[in-house]
Amino acid sequence: MNDVFDFAAPLPDGEEQPLAAWRGDVLLIVNVASECGFTPQYEGLQALQERYAERGFRVLGFPCNQFGGQEPGDADQIRACGLRFGVSFPVFARIEVNGDAAYPLYRHLKDQAPGALGTRGIKWNFTKFLVGRDGRVIDRFAPQKKPADLTRAIEVALDEPRPSAANGS
Repeated sequence: MNDVFDFAAPLPDGEEQPLAAWRGDVLLIVNVASECGFTPQYEGLQALQERYAERGFRVLGFPCNQFGGQEPGDADQIRACGLRFGVSFPVFARIEVNGDAAYPLYRHLKDQAPGALGTRGIKWNFTKFLVGRDGRVIDRFAPQKKPADLTRAIEVALDEPRPSAANGS
């Protein structure tokens, strides 16, 4: 797999959503949790979604229960997450981001953008990956980095031209 648009991800109802649906958009992929100290970041993520959606920006939320058991909900509770936190961006089925059972998309993200000192593992909930219009990972941001602090990086990515069909994208 060459870029994130080659992957699909599970929705809470079990259906697979091809990420190719957002080909040409800038993505912010975030492992989320509903009972985490960083959960208030949902508000900031939604603000980014609203601010940049018309320019081709999408937030994609991936619930994960690997950090302190902070996403214990079942599929129905995860589906309700959008209503509970007032988000309009997709919130996928719960996945693992580390270990042998790490979802393939997250293995790819970590390979493309290692963390500090070259570490691959996700350290906690709300780690963020910024993906360019070409599907390549631009940067990785620690959980402590607030969504509002990403505006400059997002704007730079949005200013990149959309890939043309002629170059195979």
